[in-house]
Amino acid sequence: MAVEEGLKSELAKQGIVVTTLEDLYNWGRRSSIWPMQFGLACCAIEMIATACARYDIARFGAELFRASPRQADLMIVAGTVTKKMAPQIVRLYNQMAEPKYVIAMGACAISGGPFHRGYNVLRGIDRYIPVDVHIPGCPPTPQALLDGLMKVQQKIDRQHLAGVAWYRQDASCEFPVPEYGPAGLVPTYNPDVWQPIPGGLRGSATQPPKAPAAA
Repeated sequence: MAVEEGLKSELAKQGIVVTTLEDLYNWGRRSSIWPMQFGLACCAIEMIATACARYDIARFGAELFRASPRQADLMIVAGTVTKKMAPQIVRLYNQMAEPKYVIAMGACAISGGPFHRGYNVLRGIDRYIPVDVHIPGCPPTPQALLDGLMKVQQKIDRQHLAGVAWYRQDASCEFPVPEYGPAGLVPTYNPDVWQPIPGGLRGSATQPPKAPAAA
């Protein structure tokens, strides 16, 4: 049953708080996010700076970086994801506590960054695990990471208990771990979370790329 905001305000003045179980549950989760303690490349330096006294990520209830994925519910993919490291990231994601969230920090984690043409670099971690917030930059500043954390908290505030996959018996929270084969990762992506753009970046399924003009 919905309660008018005016009535909530009057009751609050008397020390009475009116809320719902769902709002209370979301408030508890958004105020106690535990990121996983690992970094991949130079973006991890900015992540470390965010946890230090100057920026103090503890103000947002996310200061407990956990060394075990079993005790973490936020993965910050900070840095370049090589194809050799991608299976380990997916395996760690599968071991994290539910409900869990992912921040792709930096251009390398989002799309491969300046190394996107490299044979050994994955063009975005969102090919294998769902990403909730993308933070662009090379590297992003600590302020940008704090903004991304607030975006995750806003998403938690909007969640309904029935919409969280962990609470649905028919939903699978395990993602297939790719294997490193002779020609790269197998499979090349997880179709449940990512689909390639038809025609690639230079065109679409209805508009093929134009041929270069003759010199």
